[in-house]
Amino acid sequence: MKAAVIHENGELDVVRVEEVPEPAPGSGEVVLKVTCAGLNHLDIWVRKGRPGTSLSGTHILGSDAVGLVEELGRDVEGVRVGDEVIVNPALSCGRCEFCARGQQSECPSFGIAGLSRPGTFAERVVVPARNLWPKPAHLSVEEAGALSLASVTAWRMLMTRAQIRPGESVLIHGIGGGAALCALQFAKLIGAKVIVTSSSDEKLARARELGADHAIHYRSQDVAERVKEITAGRGVDVAVDSVGAATWPLDFACVRRGGRIVTCGITTGAKAETNLQALYWNQLTILGSTMGSNEDFRQMLRAVTVNRLRPVIDEVFTLDEVRQAMAKMEAGRQFGKIALRVAP
Repeated sequence: MKAAVIHENGELDVVRVEEVPEPAPGSGEVVLKVTCAGLNHLDIWVRKGRPGTSLSGTHILGSDAVGLVEELGRDVEGVRVGDEVIVNPALSCGRCEFCARGQQSECPSFGIAGLSRPGTFAERVVVPARNLWPKPAHLSVEEAGALSLASVTAWRMLMTRAQIRPGESVLIHGIGGGAALCALQFAKLIGAKVIVTSSSDEKLARARELGADHAIHYRSQDVAERVKEITAGRGVDVAVDSVGAATWPLDFACVRRGGRIVTCGITTGAKAETNLQALYWNQLTILGSTMGSNEDFRQMLRAVTVNRLRPVIDEVFTLDEVRQAMAKMEAGRQFGKIALRVAP
């Protein structure tokens, strides 16, 4: 079968589409025939290499996918051959104290498909049966294939960690990426006022069409000053940050006293100085967030289904075009998710 693989860490030239052996399911696993997969920034970090991780031979990239169940391993319940399903990429042991509490993303052995095991950029992938959920009927295969990781990340950030409430104000940096756009959709769903930032007038205009209440061009406007103007000097209740070091000081300048900063990404770097005086004096809460628990995923999928939400799709590439797709995402040229069509 064909798959997008790397044999070593590096730049885009290490990504190749090659023939690899067909996978076989173990106990509790299924073989999924992949129809469509979605790109995430995680694919870039895996390709480039993450501290504390190493490659062992051929590694298949990709975390999100939709497809058809093709083969069942032993002791599989709840799914049948032919079911159309989406993948929850989160992996946990299912036995530790954190999993028992329903906090799978806090599991000491927590992992992600495409990072901790072979990924979804392949014609077939082996997935634990408990990680499969019925595809929402209103979604296209491209939308379903790109849904999971960004959507559950945004859901946990807003609903579980920051616990936003109707009427609160939310600042979302770098609108255009998958998690940021999902955060916009979920924040508006609950009745929050949303302020977004970008260096692109086109992205800001499109964000307004999706419901953003205010849009700030961060290269031509002072973000902190504009936020204070918009909120009458108060500051926002919640800052949603998937950007990292570049926006970290802005979070402290933009949130109100007693506000919350929730972060899930480091696109612009992992190390940033923290103003401890601002932290304690303004009684801020800083919340880290990684993907989501099984319950986060269930709630997110229910909200998407009931409200017929659709992830924004920027462009669809074929599996053979995976380098072009990754180059576009790495350059930040997309507005929404980039999908890879695997099956014809």
